[in-house]
Amino acid sequence: MLNGRICEVYFMSDELYAEIIIPLALPKNYTWSIPEELTSKLQVGCRVEVGLGKNKKYAGIVKRIHSEIPSFDTKAVLNVLDTEPIVFREQLVFWEWMAAYYMCSEGEVMQAAMPTYFKLSSHTTLLFNEEYGEDFSDLDDDEFLVAEALLLKKELKIPEVQQILDNAHTYPVVKRLIDKKVCLVWEELKNEYKEKKENFVLLNPKFSDEKELEKLMNNWSKAPRQMELLLAFLHYQKTEGEVSQVKLLQKANASLAQLKGLIEKDVLRTEKRSVDRIRYMPKQISLDFELSKMQEDALESVNSFFQHKAVCLLHGVTSSGKTMLYMKLMAEQVSRGKQVLYLLPEIALTSQVIRRLQKYFGGYITVYHSKFNQNEKVEIWNKVKSGEAKIVVGARSSLFLPFSEPGLIICDEEHETSFKQQEPAPRYHARDSAIYFASLFNAKVLLGSATPSVESYANALAGKYGLVELTERFGAIKMPMIELIDTKKFMSQKVKVMISPVLKEAIERDVARGKQIILFQNRRGYSPYQICLTCGWIPQCKYCDVSLAFHKLLNKLQCHYCGTVYPTITTCDACGNHQFGQFNFGTERIEEELQEQFPHMRIGRMDVDTVKGKNAHDNIIQLFEQKRLDILVGTQMVVKGLDFDNVSLVGILDGDALLGFTDFRVNERAFQLMEQVSGRSGRKDEQGHVLIQLKNTAHPVLTWVQHHDYRKFYDEELEKRRQYFYPPFSRVIQVTFRHKNNQIVHQAATLFASMIGEQFGKYMVGPAEPLVNRVRNLYLMELMIKLPKDAALIKSCKE
Repeated sequence: MLNGRICEVYFMSDELYAEIIIPLALPKNYTWSIPEELTSKLQVGCRVEVGLGKNKKYAGIVKRIHSEIPSFDTKAVLNVLDTEPIVFREQLVFWEWMAAYYMCSEGEVMQAAMPTYFKLSSHTTLLFNEEYGEDFSDLDDDEFLVAEALLLKKELKIPEVQQILDNAHTYPVVKRLIDKKVCLVWEELKNEYKEKKENFVLLNPKFSDEKELEKLMNNWSKAPRQMELLLAFLHYQKTEGEVSQVKLLQKANASLAQLKGLIEKDVLRTEKRSVDRIRYMPKQISLDFELSKMQEDALESVNSFFQHKAVCLLHGVTSSGKTMLYMKLMAEQVSRGKQVLYLLPEIALTSQVIRRLQKYFGGYITVYHSKFNQNEKVEIWNKVKSGEAKIVVGARSSLFLPFSEPGLIICDEEHETSFKQQEPAPRYHARDSAIYFASLFNAKVLLGSATPSVESYANALAGKYGLVELTERFGAIKMPMIELIDTKKFMSQKVKVMISPVLKEAIERDVARGKQIILFQNRRGYSPYQICLTCGWIPQCKYCDVSLAFHKLLNKLQCHYCGTVYPTITTCDACGNHQFGQFNFGTERIEEELQEQFPHMRIGRMDVDTVKGKNAHDNIIQLFEQKRLDILVGTQMVVKGLDFDNVSLVGILDGDALLGFTDFRVNERAFQLMEQVSGRSGRKDEQGHVLIQLKNTAHPVLTWVQHHDYRKFYDEELEKRRQYFYPPFSRVIQVTFRHKNNQIVHQAATLFASMIGEQFGKYMVGPAEPLVNRVRNLYLMELMIKLPKDAALIKSCKE
């Protein structure tokens, strides 16, 4: 022990040891010894079964094999779970970098990176101790119930014990039974992943001779239904090749008994085969479109920059055809045998992009995001590792897949905040992480956006990245016309205007012309808060310091921070009155208002409440694409890169809300969101029209948005960032303190700030309470540290 830290002293030996990452937030990786019988099986990147503590077992990943003898007694690796590595060395280097850069443990990175079925942990089983006997007179009622069940069944899983006791005190009871030696504990690792098996139907080889088959059918007149099934099989086999039992019976409208009849007559046979859970199209590349002269020049510039730079920023205005350039670059990589990762910020975006990509690339396209179940994730993981998956389209988590030969990473809508993981650790940014990950393979990164982040554009202007700009929309269509609507003119009794007369008239006009409309409001639910009309009391969440949003369809109040749902309140807690009003408005209320004002129109809503299923995003998008909806109301989901040919009008219903966040990036986010929303209109035949409803019509961001002037916005924003020392001029670390006791969290934050204040005081802002200072019953304090771009200083601060 030195200065309160354990020092490890290593000596060399013939015995081998393994440094292993296990999916826990441990301060460092631990070392296990490798038994001689496992030495030949063990490889870096394989999973091994190891014991930690008294009984717990985990599946860890071998990071390093060495012969340095630790200064402490090591436990032995219990088992090797894989015959070959499931992650490559580059992934392990990436995990190590991510843990250091984003200040977390490699175990936390592993936890985020791998499908659940790869992260085995022990399943506890209680075994009855025969030596205890059958005298349970010393046990209390709960202990007696469990002991009696153990006597009968001899072993119980923890969930079974929970069912027996039917209460929340399972673990204390189990602990007492173990202490009294009524039962013993058995821990084992279980691999939950199972291959999907399916029955396939085959023809008896002797009937592959056409004469034999003809003879069989001529002598077979008494079983017409079996004959129909056989004919259906022969047709299906000719057109599809492989014939699955389920599809054959569905296609022939036949029963299992008819099939069994053919099997008993030895005409057909069945066999079980492993099948993919996800069906893939045939692989093909057919880019049947032509690039414009501007796009050709841009593509040439991108390839030119890739000769000497690893990263290139493609700044193209909305609807300039960036995706067409991506596809040309992707086809080039696939033809060279390389893999491509196409990162998108939202799952909502993937469905429309995937359909377009599949049209040109077919089965080369593999999709990966959080909506897939765990078995599907394992199968995709293995396809990427083998190199079979050539183009992966996914959200930020797809960056963790085990790519063997990545040649290009495309980060579309690179400015999007959704690329930043907030909770839990690792709190990584997919764009920045992708750049480091690509460097491990000498791969290239293309960042694409109509409204690049200030940091990325600054890097491009400084020469760190290449910069290619598309300044015109594809087909020379004009940028949308943006009109501000001053809602102060239409307000009554300080109630916010939902649909102003100007917007109403525009909606009626465009729908009459057969056009479609998108209305954007960045709040879901019916109303962000209810208020007592007598005393002004507002219902709040028990666990967070925020008002409860009213959801009319569910007739519930919900906290949008912790998710707790409450029954609607009819009596004021403060004054006892029963009259409540709903103030402000969310997407649910807008949908209701539209249905009242435009009963003849078809209206859809797209927000977290309406897209809960795996395919819910795509269902709504397809309805809108097929012109079966006139108006689509939504939150940010409707504005991120979606492409609808028939949209002529976009309405931003509450522009003030976008300009009012307490964040140094507020102007950047507002500009990006308004410009991206406006970009959904007028994408094909005519100039689009955008109406922004707000009170603060003099805000400077609005002028830049109206003129689609990104460069002017960037120059003004950069000057403010320089003045207040924010990125890209500094590196920011934000430390959040949480505790259930408000006084303790204040004391802890203050003490921490004083401890590092001597060295970093001049870079610190806070500690202070955030705007919402209690979430999930934990009080919060925040400390921001703004550091100069000095690698040594940043490293010492992190430590």
